[in-house]
Amino acid sequence: QVQLVESGGGLVQAGGSLRLSCATSGSIFSINPMGWYRQAPGKERELVAAISIGGSTYCADSVKGRFTISRDNAENTVYLQMNSLKFEDTAMYYCAALLQDYWGQGTQVTVSS
Repeated sequence: QVQLVESGGGLVQAGGSLRLSCATSGSIFSINPMGWYRQAPGKERELVAAISIGGSTYCADSVKGRFTISRDNAENTVYLQMNSLKFEDTAMYYCAALLQDYWGQGTQVTVSS
């Protein structure tokens, strides 16, 4: 059974920070670009950030300058550092292995205004 295990979500005040983590197996991590998606109630799921195996990154315009994606190849973990959080960042955040289309169960991020 494929496992991507997210952690780090929670409730934070606007302007605060959170760091999301997503751990998986080496066999998945070594061949997949990784991404973080989010889905707010009543909205479509959107790509927030992605990182290639080599470390090239992409961030959506809505989070650019505030969120940073990184990966630790030794720990088979991808991170999403979220700073200057806004109310509109409230959503369920999902980790994905992009090549093989594997998904985690999601972690809730709630930003209070």
